[in-house]
Amino acid sequence: MATDSGKSFARRDRLLEIEAKARTWWEESDVFKAEAGEKPPEQGEKFFGNFPFPYMNGYLHLGHAFSLSKLEFAAAYHRLRGANVLLPFGFHCTGMPIKASADKLAREIKMFGEPPVFHKEVEEEEEERPAPEDTSGAPPDKFKGKKSKAAAKSGGQVFQWEIMRSFGLSDSEISEFQNPEKWLKFFPPLAKEDLRSFGLGCDWRRSFVTTEINPFFDSFVKWQMRKLKAMGKIIKDVRYTIYSPLDDQPCADHDRSTGEGVQPQDYTLIKMEVLPPFSSKLKSLTDKNKKVFLVAATLRPETMYGQTNAWVLPDGKYGAYEINDTDVFILTERAALNLAYQNFSKIPKKTSCLLELTGSDLIGLPLKSPLSVNEVIYALPMLTILTDKGTGIVTSVPSDAPDDYMALHDLKAKPALRAKFGVKEEWIYDIVPIINIPEFGDKSAEKVCLDLKIKSQNEKDKLAEAKRLTYLRGFTEGTMLVGEYAGRKVQEAKPLLRSMLIETGQAIMYSEPEKRVMSRSGDECVVALTDQWYITYGEEEWKKLTEQCLSNMNLYSDETRHGFEHTLSWLNQWACSRSFGLGTRIPWDSEFLVESLSDSTIYMAYYTVAHLLHEGDMYGKTTGLIEPGQMTDEVWEFIFCDGPYPKSSSIPSPILNKMKQEFEYWYPFDLRVSGKDLIQNHLTFCIYNHTAIMSKKHWPRGFRCNGHIMLNSEKMSKSTGNFRTLKQAIEEFSADATRFSLADAGDGVDDANFVFDTANTGILRLTKEITWMEEVLCAETSLRTGLASTYADRVFENEINIAVKMTEQNYANYMFREALKTGFYDLQAARDEYRFSCGAGGMNRDLVWRFMDVQTRLITPICPHYAEYVWRELLKKDGLAVKAGWPTAGTPDLTLKRANKYLQDSIVLMRKLLQKQILGSKKANKKGIPVASLTEDKLKGLIYVNEQFDGWKAECLKILQSKYDSKNRTFAPDKEIMEALQKSSVGQATNFKQTQKLCMPFLRFKKDEAITIGSHALDLKLPFGEIDVLQENLDLIKRQLALEEVEILSATDPDALAKAGSLTSLLSQNPPSPGNPTAIFLSK
Repeated sequence: MATDSGKSFARRDRLLEIEAKARTWWEESDVFKAEAGEKPPEQGEKFFGNFPFPYMNGYLHLGHAFSLSKLEFAAAYHRLRGANVLLPFGFHCTGMPIKASADKLAREIKMFGEPPVFHKEVEEEEEERPAPEDTSGAPPDKFKGKKSKAAAKSGGQVFQWEIMRSFGLSDSEISEFQNPEKWLKFFPPLAKEDLRSFGLGCDWRRSFVTTEINPFFDSFVKWQMRKLKAMGKIIKDVRYTIYSPLDDQPCADHDRSTGEGVQPQDYTLIKMEVLPPFSSKLKSLTDKNKKVFLVAATLRPETMYGQTNAWVLPDGKYGAYEINDTDVFILTERAALNLAYQNFSKIPKKTSCLLELTGSDLIGLPLKSPLSVNEVIYALPMLTILTDKGTGIVTSVPSDAPDDYMALHDLKAKPALRAKFGVKEEWIYDIVPIINIPEFGDKSAEKVCLDLKIKSQNEKDKLAEAKRLTYLRGFTEGTMLVGEYAGRKVQEAKPLLRSMLIETGQAIMYSEPEKRVMSRSGDECVVALTDQWYITYGEEEWKKLTEQCLSNMNLYSDETRHGFEHTLSWLNQWACSRSFGLGTRIPWDSEFLVESLSDSTIYMAYYTVAHLLHEGDMYGKTTGLIEPGQMTDEVWEFIFCDGPYPKSSSIPSPILNKMKQEFEYWYPFDLRVSGKDLIQNHLTFCIYNHTAIMSKKHWPRGFRCNGHIMLNSEKMSKSTGNFRTLKQAIEEFSADATRFSLADAGDGVDDANFVFDTANTGILRLTKEITWMEEVLCAETSLRTGLASTYADRVFENEINIAVKMTEQNYANYMFREALKTGFYDLQAARDEYRFSCGAGGMNRDLVWRFMDVQTRLITPICPHYAEYVWRELLKKDGLAVKAGWPTAGTPDLTLKRANKYLQDSIVLMRKLLQKQILGSKKANKKGIPVASLTEDKLKGLIYVNEQFDGWKAECLKILQSKYDSKNRTFAPDKEIMEALQKSSVGQATNFKQTQKLCMPFLRFKKDEAITIGSHALDLKLPFGEIDVLQENLDLIKRQLALEEVEILSATDPDALAKAGSLTSLLSQNPPSPGNPTAIFLSK
């Protein structure tokens, strides 16, 4: 809630009333309706900005609003400046999340009835406690918590029915969502309504939903896919892909609940043959036609020469899996499932487990391993194996792997450990040197472990550092010592040995996800070897075009640019087809759908003609002069790709030409705003596809990326309740206060922070400002008329000019937090200072009106409803605030700004000194100030000013000026400055040693000041007359300090010094200097 007080609700409610009025005015005038001009736009004449359409499986939330606000503020700024602005908004429904959710509802009804009755929670006896961070992939020891039987059956997933209830839907309504089409009809209109309430300046005629439900967009995507295929950009290939077994299809980034950006990790799977006779546990595997292997996944096949043993996890769960007619692999079930989807299983896509085993069953098995110089090695226990990576079996190369070295060292050094696991001493071999690394020798693991003083295999952090030190050096600088490639560099031998091992059947290729990936259907993904359609991202020539486009784009931050460059360095073929979900059918292979990141790469172009195709109906069902069937490839080519006029088209020529004109006018788009997480897929795909399909003149101009948003400095999370939908935020704070807090949340690529207190501050500031303006306008006749001529007038007018210029710069750079500061907070502070400075004379009427006009315009992009109300109802202006034009302003007088800062700072210092004197502070007494004489009511102030440095101080400043780099705000070395001082007239004087004691602290102070504020800290005098400024503001000084009389005096005038009488010594103790006047207070 805004707060618990009725007054605060009243303020919030007033803003909500104002917002409803403003939206009515906008809708009556169609102010956000964007029409293309007849002529191509000049630079800055139009602005086309867009935002990645949100996925329609729920309500819009503040995370969406934060990213969108960056586009909305930018578009509103350009509209205010007079640009022709297009801000459209679409709704994404492609992919599997909606279909998966609909299917989950159906399954829940089947399992638990309609409406479903979920089982009550069964309390576990053990007290619930948080689970420790899982680093091993194994279940936490003895962790038990509350879980219902139903939740247990669902694998811990939240029930979809409960999610739908959280949306405020009744059970009877929820049942309808078993049909995916219901989602498409329900959520997009609600999102549109929330965005209207937010004040989004959108041309809603151009909105649309994706998938084949919209026949026009469906036609557009099919044309795009056919074009890419004809260009050779889409091919069919067999590749490793992240895959959902439950959905039985590839699982791309947007199909995942966790693991976005995770790629397949390729390994070499080493086949270590178990030698007969088999142990009793393995007897059932005896078959003369089959061989049994322990298989280990390695990234370093070149090190297999140095194997001394294999490692197994004693309490790990393993199985013997039938791979084909001749091979049985012993490994974890997770790895076996990955292999089953890579054509290594007796039953395709299913594991065939012949025997369940534990690691203890495997200890002591004799093995014959490829390339090992030891003919037989043994399986030994290792306590740190992770079963969520690789196969759970690890090859041991202690010469080059620190983990292996320490585990082997522990077994050698600890007889009790050997006895515990039944390890015979003869199973433990000595290290076999295989690679020489400069500085590390031929036993790099041993050396680095000794250097780091690692004592045990359990010192994970030290071992991680040991691997960091040796692995890369081993690959880049290591030389092979053994084998047929002895003498050759490791990086040369590695691919050759890998190929040889695979070709001779001693190893196979294996891949698994780099990290755990969960699909939106709730299952853990594997890596599958799939035969499907791919877009050939990463192809050399295409990549060069994409890099060329990127180099000319405005990305607004170096971090964003580095993100794109990194993505381009690794991005390769992308699976663009799916068999499950919603979307557009692959036009030449209708068994498959276009996946959700592949139908959303150039749809920004579709916005330019959408209103002509389906006349404001987002589903494309309300057709006008054009039918979907008329939108042939030839028509799309004509509109978007400068193709020939489609003579065979039945679309009237004026309409065809109008569509082409719309595209040519609005394209390229000027700005796309997005979360930075889309750099690694959608945004990079967008550039790739534009360079392939569009001419160079239509390539994107700019991307602005931001971080995620936190709420009150904590991660936004539904599960913790720290979450707000957009609708909830508007109801709680109002749209403009929400926008106010979004603007204040932050502008960089780091995570931003939406603070509820800031939204409440917005409510208070906006409503108080309305009240102030109403009061001023009611008492307008009391304002001073005529020219703005006083010092306070000049300062306030200058502050308004500065606000206009600074805020313009901040908006242009899309720094909206700074725009809010300079255009609202700072401007109001200047108004408050002006109001006080004017005193009895009052404020100037024309300046107050200008202030209200300017402030209203400057805040319009951020708080448009408030601005519209002020513009129309209070200021009685014609037209609409959102198109009022940017305010004009004179050139800011920075000298006047400095002069006013000098004045205000001087008053603050004088007040502190006066208070100390009146209170009789110890500090004041030390200076000899007669405190008792200041107890009378009537006081007089003598303010002494020295407007220019002279003597040794002037000489020091001249030296610093000559040794200062103003561009970098740095100085020459102190030694150089001292040498210059010694050579100066000060250094040549006979009393230099005495003066030097004064020079040194002064030099340090002025250096620090120049580094902080710039070169003007080194000026011998200020760029304005201090006496003139203080003299012109005597009335203000008297009022601020409650003095009866004030005199401004020159410290260089003997007659002025005489006025200090017995207090003249104070001027010697605290002499005035440029920018620092000294005040003495006397009883009058």
